[in-house]
Amino acid sequence: MFTGIVTDIGRVLVLEQRGDLRARIGTGYDVESIDIGASIACNGVCLTVIALGRDPQNWFDVEISAETVGATNVGGWQVGGRLNLERALKVGDELGGHIVSGHVDGVAEVVGMHDEGDSTRVMFRAPDALARFIAPKGSVALNGTSLTVNEVSGTDFGINFIPHTKSATTWGDVGMGDKINLEIDTMARYVARLREYE
Repeated sequence: MFTGIVTDIGRVLVLEQRGDLRARIGTGYDVESIDIGASIACNGVCLTVIALGRDPQNWFDVEISAETVGATNVGGWQVGGRLNLERALKVGDELGGHIVSGHVDGVAEVVGMHDEGDSTRVMFRAPDALARFIAPKGSVALNGTSLTVNEVSGTDFGINFIPHTKSATTWGDVGMGDKINLEIDTMARYVARLREYE
């Protein structure tokens, strides 16, 4: 489990197809504090660490199945690309965002952007099947970042990115047409399911 509070910006160092996709990700994390088998959310995708190293910088390797590549924006990763990283939640950690599983529900698309003061309002288009789970003032995880929804219109929804979020994550790099990993709020999913029985 994660909180959607990004704690490092990683960089894709190597991508190699070996049946499954294998990625090496450079990180600011102290790799001596990471165990093989640990979970790290990479742009919101929960991935398992299979190797670690320090040459010349800290890095960890992950394997990504074809199913995950097809269901997320991982297929668009490129060597040199930046990724939002978050290590798994530990008992006693501050829950500053919301409960995030790292299981991406679908891919949203950036369909609008404009500045509002120092902040940037970004409009996203959700897949039809997920739009009903997104509500104004509700939470979503986008590329692993816990965010509050400002407005909703059909399948489109808007998020306001403050300067801190843009500098502490990869959201300062966002552009029109970008494909974004979307995880809906778990509570919204359960509420919708319960309403089916009313």
